[in-house]
Amino acid sequence: MGDANPEELAARHRAPRQQCAGAVLMVRPASFDYNPETAATNAMQQSSGDGAGAAAMARSEFDRFVQALSSEGVSVCIAEDTPQPAKPDAVFPNNWVSFHHDGTVVLYPMHAPSRRRERRREVIDTVASNLGFKVSRVVDLTDRENEGKALEGTGSLVLDHVERVAYASLSPRTHPDVVEEWCRELGYEPVRFDAADRRGVPPYHTNVLLSIGERAVVVGSAAIAERDRGRVLDRLRASGRDVIEIGHDEMVHFAGNMLEVASWDEALGDYRVLVMSAAARQALSPQTYERLSGCTDAVLAVPVPTIERLGGGSVRCMLAEVFLPT
Repeated sequence: MGDANPEELAARHRAPRQQCAGAVLMVRPASFDYNPETAATNAMQQSSGDGAGAAAMARSEFDRFVQALSSEGVSVCIAEDTPQPAKPDAVFPNNWVSFHHDGTVVLYPMHAPSRRRERRREVIDTVASNLGFKVSRVVDLTDRENEGKALEGTGSLVLDHVERVAYASLSPRTHPDVVEEWCRELGYEPVRFDAADRRGVPPYHTNVLLSIGERAVVVGSAAIAERDRGRVLDRLRASGRDVIEIGHDEMVHFAGNMLEVASWDEALGDYRVLVMSAAARQALSPQTYERLSGCTDAVLAVPVPTIERLGGGSVRCMLAEVFLPT
C-alpha cells in the first residue's frame, strides 16, 4: 500500500489532527443522471427519466452550492468531470478519494463498476495544483474490487479525526475487511455496526446517519441495530461532543448527511460552517436545529433537490475534504 516505514507511520499516527478540513474538492458533473446500478443498493434514489434536463439542473444546483460555500469563506477546489465515459455519480467525489493532513491520498474500492470510472489522476492533480496539497503517499485499496469488497470513502467511513475513530455501518458498500485494512494504514480505531431503515434495509453509506463535527455529533440512532446502539453511542459520547439524535423521518431527508468545515474571516478569524441541504434543514425540529446551531459558528443550508432525488446523496456526499498541513 503506502511506502512509509513503521517509524514514519507511527509518527503520522501520533500527529495532532483537526476535525474540520480547511478546503474541499467538488466535481462539477458533466453527465449527472439516475444510475440504476447504484440504485440497487441506495433506496434513496428516485428515477425521473429526464436525463438531459436533470444534468442541467444538477449543474445549476452545483454552481449555486459552490457560490454559497465561497461566500462563507470556504476554500473550494473545482474539478471538471469529463463527458466521456459518462459518470452519472461524479458529483460525489468523497466516495473514491480522501486527502489527509500528512499528504496521504487514499483511493477506494467502489461497489458499482460504473463508479470506478470516476477515479482520475487529473482530479488529484487539480487538488495539488489549486490547493498546494503535496502527496506524500498513496494508499490504493482498489484491488479489493477483485474480491467484491467495497469501501466507499468518507461515505462508508465517518471519521472522528481528533479521537482517531472510524465509524462504519456495514453494507454492500462497506466491507468489514476493508474497514480494518484502512484503519491499520491510517492509524484509526474501527467502530463497526449494523443499521437499517424502517424496511430493514441497511443504509447505503454511514454518512446517511452520522455526522461528526468539532463540538457536536448528529446520529440517526433509531437506525442502529439495538445490539450495537449503546456501544456506538457510548463511544461517540466519550469524545466529549454533544450527541444529537435524530430519527428515520429526518434521515430520509438527509438530515444525517451534513459536514462541518473550517473557514476564516478577517473580522471573525477562524470559524466553523455546518453545511446541510435545505431539505435537511426543513426536516429538523426547531429544538434540534437550535441545539445543533449552538454548536457551530454558522449554518449553511443549500437546495440540491435534483441531486438528492436522482443521485440519492446530499451535500456531504458532494464534498471531499482536503486536510492541508498545519
